[in-house]
Amino acid sequence: MVMLGTRTVSDHVALAEIELCGELMIAASAAIGERLSADRIDEVLNVRVIAERTTVPRQADHRG
Repeated sequence: MVMLGTRTVSDHVALAEIELCGELMIAASAAIGERLSADRIDEVLNVRVIAERTTVPRQADHRG
């Protein structure tokens, strides 16, 4: 039985994902073109590239 008042780690992850999606939607609605560039997505998601090493996978790396 799951208690409705109990929070789990997945709640925090889900809330973080919802917040990031919201940030992307805000950025997309303010964009002039049809799509956000990979660099703009990385900026919105606060992805940093240090030297030649990526600390978090860039969105462009996931596209085929």
